[in-house]
Amino acid sequence: MKIVDIISPDAFISHLRSQTKKDVLRELSERVERNMPSIEADALTSILMERESLGSTGIGDGIAIPHGKSPRLDRLVAAFGRSIPGISFDSMDGKPTHLIFLLAGPAESTSMQLKALTRISRLLMDETFRQRLMAAGDTDALWRIFKKEDDRG
Repeated sequence: MKIVDIISPDAFISHLRSQTKKDVLRELSERVERNMPSIEADALTSILMERESLGSTGIGDGIAIPHGKSPRLDRLVAAFGRSIPGISFDSMDGKPTHLIFLLAGPAESTSMQLKALTRISRLLMDETFRQRLMAAGDTDALWRIFKKEDDRG
């Protein structure tokens, strides 16, 4: 599975404005809505916050992968945001979260969503990859980093 197949270049945010988990999820959901108008940002934010109530998707090492499902979606979609100062995401390690990859898909997309979550987590667990993302100058650079990594397999 290629990450660039589920995220468009304009779904990257190099400097998240938001400073709380809910606001970050809303900011990223707005990017998803821009590319998938069938789901409103408010609805997606609610779905993601409901998932967060089951346990934080902040996995540590400055990474969070919030995810959810909606019958309003007909394919997997994603957005990516970076917070240089970091935000509190209730991560397992208690440290600030800097890299947030939102993933959403149709209600019946369990298999595809799991494949995407696996691919995203493998990428983000690579310290060198995370360092490149943190050093990227803008959204275009973030996109190119993901594309280059995807092209490598």
